[in-house]
Amino acid sequence: MAYYLKCKKLDITSGRGLEALLNAKEADSYGIRAGDRISIIWNKAKRTVVSVDLSDKEVKPGEIGLYKNVWQEKETKIGEVIEVKVEGRPLSIETIKKKMRGEPATYEEMFSVMRDIVDGKLGEVETAYFAASGLLKPYSDEELYYMTKAMVETGDKFNMRVKVADKHSVGGLAGNRITPIVIPIVASLGIYIPKTSSRAITSPSGTADTMEVLCPVNFTLMEVQKIIRKTKGCLIWGGGLSLAPADDKLIRVSRPMAIDPFDKMVVSIMAKKVATGVDCLVIDMPVGESCKIPNMKVANELAKKFVFIGKKFGMKVKVVATPARQPIGRGIGPALEARDVLRVLQQHKYRPLDLERKAIKLAGALIELKGYCRKGHGQELAKKQIKSGAAWKKMNEIVVAQGGQKDWNSEEVMREIQKYEIHATRNGRIVRVDNKAINEVCMNLGAPLDKYSGIHTHVNFGEKVKKGQKLFTMYTSNEERLNLGVIAAEKNIIYYVK
Repeated sequence: MAYYLKCKKLDITSGRGLEALLNAKEADSYGIRAGDRISIIWNKAKRTVVSVDLSDKEVKPGEIGLYKNVWQEKETKIGEVIEVKVEGRPLSIETIKKKMRGEPATYEEMFSVMRDIVDGKLGEVETAYFAASGLLKPYSDEELYYMTKAMVETGDKFNMRVKVADKHSVGGLAGNRITPIVIPIVASLGIYIPKTSSRAITSPSGTADTMEVLCPVNFTLMEVQKIIRKTKGCLIWGGGLSLAPADDKLIRVSRPMAIDPFDKMVVSIMAKKVATGVDCLVIDMPVGESCKIPNMKVANELAKKFVFIGKKFGMKVKVVATPARQPIGRGIGPALEARDVLRVLQQHKYRPLDLERKAIKLAGALIELKGYCRKGHGQELAKKQIKSGAAWKKMNEIVVAQGGQKDWNSEEVMREIQKYEIHATRNGRIVRVDNKAINEVCMNLGAPLDKYSGIHTHVNFGEKVKKGQKLFTMYTSNEERLNLGVIAAEKNIIYYVK
């Protein structure tokens, strides 16, 4: 079907090639969407294909706005009647439809999706369909590579002119705030390790949420580069930058449905690493029935994908998959986890030793992967950096460089406003710790938005407990939230005692 519209010359040039502007309501009645391709025809002779942009104000019904780079080339007159024909849906839409059918996509097709997500040509509905398409049929390794490359190419990149190391956790385990310990350990050895982290999606805290208790985490690319040159490391929120920006929009549409497909998770992690210039990466992968990664079979499959994509970009990748029966550390929630981190770095007598051991293990693996020391000596070196105070000194430098308070005292991080203790109702042994139940209770208490909400655990898997013994303490900033947390704790069993 052809439509006839009056030409309006726009005194601006589109930065995205040949485009025309239609009135949004009129376009909707024609069934035309932003990003669709249309032919515009003059006197049945002059013809060109342009992409559609929409506006509520710039053009009225019955008009078509032509950007300067279109009307100058075509010598169009103001008020001239132009014939418009719909050519078809943009490549990105066709690609999403292909993936919903479980069909393979090329790099060009993946790039079109990432570009249109970043440019805002795909709405939240279309983006959500793409995010969920990996649940229907897993992507091939080549498709994951295409998607990773497309994410990187449609965003900014670090230009540090040095190769950098990184450590990343796939998440899904309560507590486990290893990263803010590993980064200062490695940076204290003079290794560049800029860390961009996400906020929590389906958990009580992300690394960015925890660090925000100690210092700002939102910076521009230039500010981040300045921090890195000064301290060798950083612990910031990646969403404040334009590194793989398509991923941030995919995360946003995934949040309401609490979906995080494994394939998207792999791409999300690797795209940020490539954009940051990482050449050595250690991935922490907790595995357990109430974790994000349910078993070692899935863990091994994902490890192969991480290594495959890493090789495509010349990156060394080591995946450390470990069975996880309970949280790592005592605190779950931004401030409680920040206290645990500082207790380890400051060697406080109440520091969680499981958190310390795991941080040393992962830091040691990264130091060895980077070639800083001989194989088998990494953990010893990492432990030395903690025991000597070098890691805490470096963490203090990073916090101050990011605008935080100098010389934080671990015991001053947490503010006790409202709390409630849960006790064992019988004698026995703890035979199971439900990680998902922990997350649900903490989020009902207000985490991660309320930085001081969450729980502090007092017992571990396998321990014997007596009736009346304290199992965990809930914290929150207001009484209403505490009531919700108590209800959640009654309906979600965290510790199974037999």
